[in-house]
Amino acid sequence: MGAHTVQFYEDDTFLLKGLSDYVGSALTSGDTAIAIATGDHLARLEKTLKARGLLSAEATAMRGQYIRLDADLALPLFMEDGLPDEARFRDTIGNVILDATEAHEGRLFVFGEMVALLRAHPRCPLCPPVKHDAAVHVERYFNTLLTHFRFTLLCAYPLSAFPGADDTGTFHEVCALHTEVLPAESYDPNTQRESLQRTIACLQQQAHALGREVHDRKVVEQALREVNVDRLTGLPNRNVFQDRLDIDIKKAQRSGLALALLFIDLDHFKEINDTRGHEAGDLLLKQVGRRLQSHVRDSDTVARLGGDEFTITLADLHDIMSVTDIAQKICDDLARPFMVGDELAYISASIGITVYPRDATTASELLRNADQAMYRSKERGRNRFTYFKSSMQDAAQNRMALSNELRRAVDEHQLEVYYQPIVDMATGSIRKAEALVRWRHPERGDISPVEFIPIAEHTGLISHIGNWVYQEALAKARDWRIRNPALTINVNVSPIQFYEGNGEHCRKWLSDAARPGVAPAVPEMGLEITEGLLLASDSEVLKQLLAFQQAGIKISLDDFGTGYSSLSYLRKFSLDFLKIDKSFVYNLEYDAANVALCEAIIVMAHKLGLRVIAEGVETRQQAELLQRAGCDLGQGFLFGHAVPAHDFETMLKA
Repeated sequence: MGAHTVQFYEDDTFLLKGLSDYVGSALTSGDTAIAIATGDHLARLEKTLKARGLLSAEATAMRGQYIRLDADLALPLFMEDGLPDEARFRDTIGNVILDATEAHEGRLFVFGEMVALLRAHPRCPLCPPVKHDAAVHVERYFNTLLTHFRFTLLCAYPLSAFPGADDTGTFHEVCALHTEVLPAESYDPNTQRESLQRTIACLQQQAHALGREVHDRKVVEQALREVNVDRLTGLPNRNVFQDRLDIDIKKAQRSGLALALLFIDLDHFKEINDTRGHEAGDLLLKQVGRRLQSHVRDSDTVARLGGDEFTITLADLHDIMSVTDIAQKICDDLARPFMVGDELAYISASIGITVYPRDATTASELLRNADQAMYRSKERGRNRFTYFKSSMQDAAQNRMALSNELRRAVDEHQLEVYYQPIVDMATGSIRKAEALVRWRHPERGDISPVEFIPIAEHTGLISHIGNWVYQEALAKARDWRIRNPALTINVNVSPIQFYEGNGEHCRKWLSDAARPGVAPAVPEMGLEITEGLLLASDSEVLKQLLAFQQAGIKISLDDFGTGYSSLSYLRKFSLDFLKIDKSFVYNLEYDAANVALCEAIIVMAHKLGLRVIAEGVETRQQAELLQRAGCDLGQGFLFGHAVPAHDFETMLKA
């Protein structure tokens, strides 16, 4: 924030001398000076500056830039019911300062007598009655402008502005709102003795008060900084982001250049925060803030809205394609590992992008659009960016409706568990089944899991749904194993179920799975987890996984090859099965590269003691290629679709 100085004075002679020196110094250096004073003081100032050769006869600066603002005329423009209105103050004074900063490259010096006029209660016919603390409001508004624009401000107050003892509180508050306080002094050496004595007494009182204010002013300054700055990352907070976005929109309106807003949400941050603690999460957020700042210009704004949400405002865009480059670099950078304490942490970013004025014209609309585009990035698999499209508003409304209806679906038993067979590639017999939840809406019909599972995870319903699926699958497994003792039912586990309630869900599953007597040679239940869980997990999650394995429950790593595919976590975590993602199996008979990848994955898994399940097997040729490569188990439409429990039971009897 620029310097904000207050000067106290006794008579107009000293005021005019100080004002002439302040403005004259700026013009001599070729800088810009804005003088906000009464019409009479402006006329006397300009007469002095003309005599010094700094202004022409038409009051135009010979060097630099001189801007006059008649306080008598400006005050009514933003006063309302005796108090200044902040929005009108920004339009009246803020826009003058903004225009001055854009029109001239040098420094900007502003002199303000206007606040003193408020305290002195001018009897101008244009000025409404002024309330006691009006000047304090204006000083605060100036401080807000100082956080957005670079300029130096000098305010002047006559001693008569604080005539009585009841003005002490206002005097202290005015002093606290300035970075430097200059005591009153007399310019005229021939001042009468009585006046000098009165001035000295007043100065002694003010000096005593100022001495007590030094510490308090520092505290106030720190508090003001904390109001506008995120305490953890040091980035602008939501309040400053909103103000700067409004300012950037106004600048874009004048310049005709585009403005882009990026909404950034961190993937897998909650898992790290929950498992490694808030201290680790805070360290990670600080590093994220620094990485984001490294990709933008000084004129751009990186802000933290709260939690794991960040925004970036890119203004004055001559080439809109540069936004794509920046977004991709941010995705790549945040996907690199972070050193948090003594351990590595992996996250990524889902980014939504919206552009002014193409997509919206107000700050609230831009923020809403960017949030919807970010959500679309989440739906598409995370670790990517998406530009806003108008169709996303309909999708957002549909998600909200689905979210509400999903809560009712759980209570009204609209969900059903389907089972898809997993067969032995050598014999073709069913060895496992994957339990998959399906939603049959009474009006919309079947709703794809691709639509409602992300909503369930976002709303937290996934834990309740996951527990219900586990209980249903466990009951069916015990029933079917009477005829097929080697059958195992796999259920998918969301990372949220490991972290919620400090592993309470997992302990409940272990308790339900336990049976008196000797544990079966082939477990009734198996778990399928994702790479994201392993990358974000810590020792507590490792303990839970080990507890499942000690109970005889086998763990499969789902969708291998679509994420980080790090060999380090395959060694770190004790897994049992590795599932090759269907994207590698698709078109396998026509793609030699995919054949080579599948063969390599199978060999690697066997070397690590893992058995392999291939997903998405649809043709006999694919099955034969996988079998020759040594794949253990297969899953896909070739062997059977996901079907209700009674249909799956028929498959078992066949």
